[in-house]
Amino acid sequence: MSHFTAPIRVVAAAVLCVGLSACVVYPYGDYYGAAVAVAPPAPIVETYGVAPAPGYIWLGGYWNWVGGRYTWIGGHWAAPRPGYRWAPSGWVRRGDGWHRTGGRWVRR
Repeated sequence: MSHFTAPIRVVAAAVLCVGLSACVVYPYGDYYGAAVAVAPPAPIVETYGVAPAPGYIWLGGYWNWVGGRYTWIGGHWAAPRPGYRWAPSGWVRRGDGWHRTGGRWVRR
């Protein structure tokens, strides 16, 4: 094995890490997957305490479609993003069924 092998592996690993850390996946428009034939249940009323830091906002939970049924994903606190507003997740009825929308930061 060459004495250059270890440094080359370190550089390759660093390049891979930097490249992967820049990957961001955004849904296409409001589309989050295949249409669901069954309407979602009513949202669950969540209770939450004091924000962990000044200015934090509560991002409410939502129903997600997992494994052929709706699963509640609880809300959480998040730091606001300057110049953006939070578009909460929800479900809309379209011709082929129910589609999940929102749940992302939108530029103002």
